[in-house]
Amino acid sequence: MLFRPASWPQAPLGAPRKPTFDLEMEKKPPRRTRERILALSLRMFNEIGEPNVTTSAIADEMNISPGNLYYHFRNKEDIVNALFEDFDREIGKVLDTATAGERASVEDAWFLLHLLFETIWKHRFLYRDLNDLLSRNRRLESYFNQLLERKTQAARALCKALAARGELMASPREIEALAINMVVVATYWLSYEYVSNARRFSDSAYQGAAIARGAYQVLSLTGAYLTGPSRQLWQQLADQYLPAA
Repeated sequence: MLFRPASWPQAPLGAPRKPTFDLEMEKKPPRRTRERILALSLRMFNEIGEPNVTTSAIADEMNISPGNLYYHFRNKEDIVNALFEDFDREIGKVLDTATAGERASVEDAWFLLHLLFETIWKHRFLYRDLNDLLSRNRRLESYFNQLLERKTQAARALCKALAARGELMASPREIEALAINMVVVATYWLSYEYVSNARRFSDSAYQGAAIARGAYQVLSLTGAYLTGPSRQLWQQLADQYLPAA
């Protein structure tokens, strides 16, 4: 089994998680203006789409002057780049663990995919408006190319780990194609979710089901190659965590 950092959730996937601290006892210090701008921008981008949000709207929502906002960020592109850097750090931890998981099992793969989609959902505006963002932001285009390669390396490592355990039967060529297909589905799954359920996309109650569906759709690509008990475990995980049809 993979080593799971202490900061990762230990409860079964889909189950409510207990708070790790007492909200009434621990008080966080006030956030600085830059952090507040990023937090608000992330919320607005996620809720109504990055193309529909202006720096003036962000400043109005924060009740600060545009000049105050521009002191921290020259333009909206700078805000997007800063949010992507935060996202890259978070998703990098998941991808690095997947890449290093030489003995990963089907259960580990499900766990990592769930964490991957949780991170993507937190920054979902990047994926919902991906093509438009990349066409306007060359720096983000370069970042995303690197991220796609890291995702592919992680997917390849997971498939090879499953093959090493005898849980997945596939040739090197099939593993390479499988890794790429897993990345394609993971990258564009939220676009499909948005088109299918645009009116519910920002509903917090919708999040858990969307994440579980994404993890299942990516892992299901391995289904034809899984053997014996591993295939049964994959189906059990789906039955346990996916909402009933």
